[in-house]
Amino acid sequence: MKLPLRISMSLLVLCLIAALPAQEKTLIRFADVAAESGVILANISGNKDNKDYIVEINGNGAAFFDYDNDGDMDLLLVNGSTLANMANGGDPMAALYRNDGKGNFADVTSSAKLLRKGWGVGACVADFDNDGYQDVYVTAYGADVFYKNSGDGTFVDITKKAGLGNARWATNCAFGDYDLDGDVDLYVANYVRFDLKTVPKRGSNELCKYMGRDVLCGPRGLDGEPDILYRNNGDGTFSDVTKSSGVEQPAFYGFGVVFSDLNNDRFPEIYVANDSKPSFLFVNQKDGTFTEEGLFSGVALNAAGTEQASMGVAVGDYNNDGSLDLFITNFSQDSNVLYQNDGSAFFTDVTFPSGLGASSMAYLGWGTSFVDLDNDGYLDLFIANGHVYPEIDDFNIESKYHEPRQVYRNLGNGRFEELTKKIGGPLVEKKSSRGAAFADYDNDGDMDVLVVNMNEPPQLLRNDSESGHHWIGLKLAGVKSNRNGIGARITLAGDPKQTAEVRSGGSYLSHNDFRIRFGLGKAAKAGAVEIRWPSGLVETFLGLEADRYHTLAEGKGVARK
Repeated sequence: MKLPLRISMSLLVLCLIAALPAQEKTLIRFADVAAESGVILANISGNKDNKDYIVEINGNGAAFFDYDNDGDMDLLLVNGSTLANMANGGDPMAALYRNDGKGNFADVTSSAKLLRKGWGVGACVADFDNDGYQDVYVTAYGADVFYKNSGDGTFVDITKKAGLGNARWATNCAFGDYDLDGDVDLYVANYVRFDLKTVPKRGSNELCKYMGRDVLCGPRGLDGEPDILYRNNGDGTFSDVTKSSGVEQPAFYGFGVVFSDLNNDRFPEIYVANDSKPSFLFVNQKDGTFTEEGLFSGVALNAAGTEQASMGVAVGDYNNDGSLDLFITNFSQDSNVLYQNDGSAFFTDVTFPSGLGASSMAYLGWGTSFVDLDNDGYLDLFIANGHVYPEIDDFNIESKYHEPRQVYRNLGNGRFEELTKKIGGPLVEKKSSRGAAFADYDNDGDMDVLVVNMNEPPQLLRNDSESGHHWIGLKLAGVKSNRNGIGARITLAGDPKQTAEVRSGGSYLSHNDFRIRFGLGKAAKAGAVEIRWPSGLVETFLGLEADRYHTLAEGKGVARK
């Protein structure tokens, strides 16, 4: 029987559609639950609509940490100010939200006695005195503040007593035990020497223009501020060892900072991402000193030999070869950068071969992390974006002041696939974002993200992914090593074999959950967990149950002889 032409054509179309390969559906999903969870602080960072000075554009960070030791990740949001408010003492520098374990956060800033006012910038966390409670360092435009956790739900400002109180414009900070003496030291990156009385006005010279138009001035053309390394004396105080340790360098524009063992010798290096200047890599000489080897190691510049804006920094073993790699976020019309570690702290820029180059060119990146969003055993990438010039919206280019966040899925073969549009939802809502902090705040086994947005409330991106994959979480408790296990190297046996490190600080102006979480894919059982503690002890933990968190104390596993 001959079918009518209309019917036969319809059948042909249906057959052609059926023959097409099914479009892959991403299993990664986010829901913005900030407002319903009670995380409502509207970030202040200069005037909302007009950004006339550089101090107004860099924004703020956040920190996830368990300040009350109840097993739930609490949240600290750092807050800025305005130039007008600073003339009267500034705004509250931070807000602390207590996690009730049921998905709700309560503002406990006042009762916790986090009372300092000023212009907060970023934060990092560590138990600096090994008393079992995590303390907080808040960087600032103006005087920084160091809060000691009293263990009763309150904090005490011990900045002066501890010998701290950097009064420069500080950005990122990080704790790490660089001399392996059992207590954590502190590195503070500083940015620009900013004086409202002397800073050039917008458009006043060629350094105050962008693509031919007048914009705010800096950082180029302004004096940088030198960074500071503080050694923990073990008695509740710190000493400035910047010069004696060998980390004294020209005053560049410091942003992202991490302590990380990049050459696999147990002693942590210090990496500093500098804005518009070569970045630093301080290689630990194991005697209390460092040598700066950024250019020699391949991480001072990109593959083209160019200085970059270098805001946020992420560390992780993205290719599961046992060595920790570096990812740096950069300015628009430039690419972010992935540096692959050869195992001895020599790096190769693999940005474009990995698929991370072209798709980042339109955006200006800030907070970032290597994070396994779908628990398949491979580290994905999350990036918070947002431009610094509101005027960019009038330009006829793709870059805009408000931009989406980006997610790249690790394909397991050295390459990444951008999934931003496929994931959609709050990920593609246009914001001018800055800091990003990462934690499994609801303890369901997948990583959630807090994103700080300029002059508006943050996003709390709850991970609602539906991968069905298993996972295992590890909280380390140092005994001879520092209490948080900062600097410990953890290796999980399996396919793939995974490596991670406990770290303070990172991303951009932010601090992540100390707990280490490994995705297990379809494996219902976790392999052997090997921990190399900062003290030098290497031990193995066997038979750990999947899909739950475990606390592993130093000296309680099977030690290697």
